[in-house]
Amino acid sequence: MKLVLGRDDLAVAAVSAVREAGTDAERLDIKPVHKASRSFVNESNADLCELAIVTVLQAVAHGKPVLLLPVTTLGRHQHQTLVTLGKLSAADVEGHSVGVRSWSQTTGVWMRGFLTEQYGVDLRKADWTTYEGSHVDGADQPSWVKRAPEGAKLPADFLEGRLDFGIMGNELPSDERIRTAIDNAHATAERWSKKQGFIPVNHVVGVSETAAAEHSAAILAAYDALQSMLTAKAEPGPVPLHPVGFDALRGAFTKAAAYALEQGVIPRAVDYEELVDRSCAALGVSPSRLGG
Repeated sequence: MKLVLGRDDLAVAAVSAVREAGTDAERLDIKPVHKASRSFVNESNADLCELAIVTVLQAVAHGKPVLLLPVTTLGRHQHQTLVTLGKLSAADVEGHSVGVRSWSQTTGVWMRGFLTEQYGVDLRKADWTTYEGSHVDGADQPSWVKRAPEGAKLPADFLEGRLDFGIMGNELPSDERIRTAIDNAHATAERWSKKQGFIPVNHVVGVSETAAAEHSAAILAAYDALQSMLTAKAEPGPVPLHPVGFDALRGAFTKAAAYALEQGVIPRAVDYEELVDRSCAALGVSPSRLGG
């Protein structure tokens, strides 16, 4: 089995568990980890791969042979990712230009969801620019979203004033002029998560349908190892940063799927039970075996 996980400790635990289950295992060390998504989803060049939650939703909606293994490898607040260089706020997004790496980027999906849900923003009244396509073949952005010219970069366009806002996570540049467009973003994010009962999950684990059929025992062993590792290293707080199990991920997936559908990121509704049923059927287990 070939595994792609960004965190070294999780990768070591999963590879060891797979080998102990009697299956050969190899870690594909791809950094940043999101660069593995396209080939995994479209070409099945790995058996188990860390994926953004929206990539999982898009893959399922477009009929790709991708299953959810309910493990959160990256959970984080997202309200701080809407940034500006001026005095604009989230309420000013309408009528202004906003850049985001990709329309399907999970950080962008969460942030746009907050804008509509908490700030009453009509997304179609903003001037949106993207810089990359989706990881999933067949997925496209809405007609009212434009693509930047070839070679353009989001951080440069933002810092040089060609965008009023940017939605950026790890790609956020270091510049003292940058400020979050949401006041007290961290406190706002904590209140949102406490009210919802979950963190805005970013990355989870995907499994290929072929691997599930051929190596179910090894995949279940990897799940157990990842669950044990994340539970042992759980951060204190009102909601877990790295929820594990179908029940624990239900809220985040359901909300992300609703946002993605509203924003034209997925072509059809994806019900969480569809994800649960597909994974359990392929692995030959009941939902309770995977925390649901």
